[in-house]
Amino acid sequence: METLYIIPILLFSVVVHEVMHGYIALKCGDPTAKYMGRLTLNPIPHIDLFGSILVPLFSILVAGRVFIAWAKPVPVNPLNFRNYKRDSILVSAVGPISNLFLAFCCALFVIILLNLSDFFNSFNSDLIKFAHEFLVKMFYSGIYLNIVLGVFNLIPVPPLDGSHVLASILPDRLGESYRQIGFFGIFIVIFLMRVPAFSTIFFSIVRAIATPFEFLIQVLT
Repeated sequence: METLYIIPILLFSVVVHEVMHGYIALKCGDPTAKYMGRLTLNPIPHIDLFGSILVPLFSILVAGRVFIAWAKPVPVNPLNFRNYKRDSILVSAVGPISNLFLAFCCALFVIILLNLSDFFNSFNSDLIKFAHEFLVKMFYSGIYLNIVLGVFNLIPVPPLDGSHVLASILPDRLGESYRQIGFFGIFIVIFLMRVPAFSTIFFSIVRAIATPFEFLIQVLT
């Protein structure tokens, strides 16, 4: 049951993450994503066989829930940027920022839905009650999912967004060498997440970011 309300918000979140990369790239002078039809919230063009299907399925089979997923990276040609370093940082950083914004939006929806509980219960309908509970759980999960996605993508290991920010700050030659790690870096990330000290720090950051959202929900409901 938990998977049913996690999948919709997770799918929407990873799609928004990628669309925002493409949108900011367009504003910085690179129309590649636009020309390839990737500036759309339609999830189909963004589905990645590994990150959108295999990883979530494996997670469900092993742990009974989806912990992480990602969409097909939006194509970006940094040679089109007006300011290579600045725009590379902006395009990379907007993905995690969009996830934190979505976490805030999810918290607002939870607050609204909880404050409308009496209204939904007044219909005395099991279907409406189920829909209300489903939406509350989905958006509440969306808070943590988006914080996890945001923090995860800030890890400075290729191909995650944090690595592109770091590579843009480093001297040109060193930055380009760092980017060459490419997709193989995901195995480094998987290893790091299995290191107790690293995962403890990671989830401590997630909880710290989630605390203000939890406080808002408690105060405003």
